[in-house]
Amino acid sequence: MLELTREYLDDLRLKIEEGRDVELAQTLGELHPKDVADIFDSIPGEESLYLYRLLDGETKSEVIAELEEDVREGLLSSLSTREIAEDVIEGLDSDDAADALADLPEAKVEEALRLVEDQETASEVMELLRHEEGTAGALMAVELIKVQEDWTVARAIREIRAQASDVENIYTIYVVDDQGRLNGRLSLKSLLLNASSARSLLRDLKDDDELVSIEVHESEEMVVKLMERYDLVALPVVDSEGILLGRITIDDAVDVIIEDAERDYQLASGISEDVEDKDSVWTLTRARLPWLLIGLGGGIGGAYVIGAFDIENNPELALFIPLIAAMGGNVGVQSSAIVVQGLASANVNMGNLTARLLKELSVGLVNGLICSAIIFLSSVLLGFGWTLSTTVSASLLCVIVFAALFGAFVPLMLDKRDIDPALATGPFITTANDIMGLIIYFSIGSLVANLM
Repeated sequence: MLELTREYLDDLRLKIEEGRDVELAQTLGELHPKDVADIFDSIPGEESLYLYRLLDGETKSEVIAELEEDVREGLLSSLSTREIAEDVIEGLDSDDAADALADLPEAKVEEALRLVEDQETASEVMELLRHEEGTAGALMAVELIKVQEDWTVARAIREIRAQASDVENIYTIYVVDDQGRLNGRLSLKSLLLNASSARSLLRDLKDDDELVSIEVHESEEMVVKLMERYDLVALPVVDSEGILLGRITIDDAVDVIIEDAERDYQLASGISEDVEDKDSVWTLTRARLPWLLIGLGGGIGGAYVIGAFDIENNPELALFIPLIAAMGGNVGVQSSAIVVQGLASANVNMGNLTARLLKELSVGLVNGLICSAIIFLSSVLLGFGWTLSTTVSASLLCVIVFAALFGAFVPLMLDKRDIDPALATGPFITTANDIMGLIIYFSIGSLVANLM
């Protein structure tokens, strides 16, 4: 693995300035395309373009596939349409080529497609570009191995050899009928060992049990769920009539998983846009400010709650405000994180809402009783008195139970309305629980004060 130190990058820049192209080409040629892409991600665009043109044709394509999206967009915008045609459309698998072209101006893409020598490849990429972003159609590649069920073993082997030149990894051989509808799969083991002769028909060898496929309009989240549930390394994509259109491989599914995890982590951290540390100050500010304003509003609401109660006559209640607010926020985030994780893996849904809430109620009660007992004993031993100790411990029990239920309920409601439930693990839950925790705390404090 290449370690990108400041000294290493400075040495590359020095060689660029001095025009030592032979040394640069040799250095880059010894690296894995991913390492070259990491270099491009770490240097200015003009330097990336300079180094890019020192690479050989195949490596250029592999590096483009590994680049970060914004870096790749900047590099491709600097290339000629001829270079895009050769290095992207002809050099990459159809799905990777479509991803690379998606952010370029439509006119430039159309011109590059016209320059592609193999117009069948150009048509395949153009077709992929028509699919809506975030669907199985946009994620799939059209390169695959397929055979017809009425072919003999001898013909199938000839056709597989011809098709294999366009397929990097052969995970599955798909079997279709004469209309192109997917109706089975064929393993190399069956093809080579189970056939009685070269004239055996594939319909007698194919496996059509538990064949999992996905329709082209389904979401990429559904792709990930199916591949995870059935341990698939490749998932065939079909249209509404069952005609085989392409396949999605595990590496593409992993990319979706990583992107979703990064997006959910940012949402949980109160960042509303997909940003990186190298983005501009304005972009980073715009992504962070909305949730900071929500937190600010929550602080104002908390101040109003404190002011609404007669804290002047019970000033000792102020000592435990941070404890109540912190515990409510922490419990709510824990509870919502568990539910969000369950929603992502399809283990939690609206159908088992009651069971989920009852479970969180039970967990909240157990945790609340333990924590309230500890705070009661601690506050008594520290000399805060029976009245304040009782108020704090009872309030903490109620706050923990409420936060556990609220933290489980909110992501379920967001998911029902097709809003990313990861929002529930961020500042929204924390702020809401802070305010409700204070209301519960001061309400119980007022009640205990009136009874005493």
